[in-house]
Amino acid sequence: MTEKYNENTKLAEVLNSSEASKVVGKFKLPCLHCAMAAYEAGVLTLGQISKAYNIDLDSLLKELNEIDQ
Repeated sequence: MTEKYNENTKLAEVLNSSEASKVVGKFKLPCLHCAMAAYEAGVLTLGQISKAYNIDLDSLLKELNEIDQ
């Protein structure tokens, strides 16, 4: 099975899905609606965001990839 989301997936791709956005929200990603959010979403990957905001990347990816199953 191929995973749709990985550490190199841009946040913008995740936020295009309402279900995936809900998962990201559960991980308390700060500033999803601040002025810099649109910029960050377009350039930063899930791996980069996880490191910057101390989010458990493995857990985040697991939940994201369980959405479509």
